[in-house]
Amino acid sequence: MVEINLKLPQWAEKELQNMPTHFRTLEERMAAVVDFSRKNFQNGTGGPFAAGVFEKESGRMVVIGVNRVVPSKCSSAHAEVMALSLAQKMLGTWDLGAPGMPTHQLVVNWRPCAMCYGAVIWSGVRSLVVAGSGPELEEITGFDEGPVPADWQGELEKRGIELVDGVLTDQATRVFQEFADSGALVYNSRQG
Repeated sequence: MVEINLKLPQWAEKELQNMPTHFRTLEERMAAVVDFSRKNFQNGTGGPFAAGVFEKESGRMVVIGVNRVVPSKCSSAHAEVMALSLAQKMLGTWDLGAPGMPTHQLVVNWRPCAMCYGAVIWSGVRSLVVAGSGPELEEITGFDEGPVPADWQGELEKRGIELVDGVLTDQATRVFQEFADSGALVYNSRQG
């Protein structure tokens, strides 16, 4: 049998068990996500990226996922894909916006790449919160985020997904700078 098994690193699983169940503000949610992004590369368990799924109104945390591309040898194991997939598994649904469910929000330490942008749209979340959306991530780290649509914000809005941009931008970019200064691997295929 051929299968794929993506999981969080042990440190992340332990951290999740010891975290509060609710994060009332966007800043609290983003601070937790940025902290996970830093710990992920510091622990050598992936790139400097994290994403969390929360219930928008209550602030209840479902899960925070981290980038697992290199350790899992899987190019789609980005933080957003990890968080969305884990949340869907935990909640027993492929649609995080299904009738009768709370409104789910994805909080990410930067604007999603081309692949994760699609994952956001198909996941069912109704809200996306990002630390930033400018060129800083690519300029600081050298990661290639791919061809996101020019009107990516408008495309989200057309699909009923609220966007909140600019939450704890400075903290997120500090992590990217720490990553760049560490000399850690930037794993773009063919470096392009």
